[in-house]
Amino acid sequence: MAHVEWSAGIDSVSGALSKPAKSGQHSCNKMLLGTHRVAATTSNKCNRIYLRKKTKRSTAPSQDEMMARTRFSVVAAAVAQRNSNLSTINADRQAFLAQKDTYGGKKTFKSYLWQVCGEAYDAEHPRN
Repeated sequence: MAHVEWSAGIDSVSGALSKPAKSGQHSCNKMLLGTHRVAATTSNKCNRIYLRKKTKRSTAPSQDEMMARTRFSVVAAAVAQRNSNLSTINADRQAFLAQKDTYGGKKTFKSYLWQVCGEAYDAEHPRN
């Protein structure tokens, strides 16, 4: 296994360091992915770097996946709209602060809005 020594000021790297570009753009066909293990260990070699070739999906998205994509896009739009709606923002902030420190409460305002808008979407679109 290769050993990576980081430059001064860089302790670790985690995540995609480079990604293959979308079609029509000039880029490499591989993804460079760095990971950093944070578990307690006696080894100081906690970083890994991987190269992953660009892959093409071999199957069409399933109906469940398409429903999940639709739900995500609708809820994301609802969150953005609700976050900029001046008529409901104060009530939303007060409701967020009331639930924030309770068991199971959302800790960020955005995650609270995702929960509220997601529950509203699920109420309008029940699954079979």
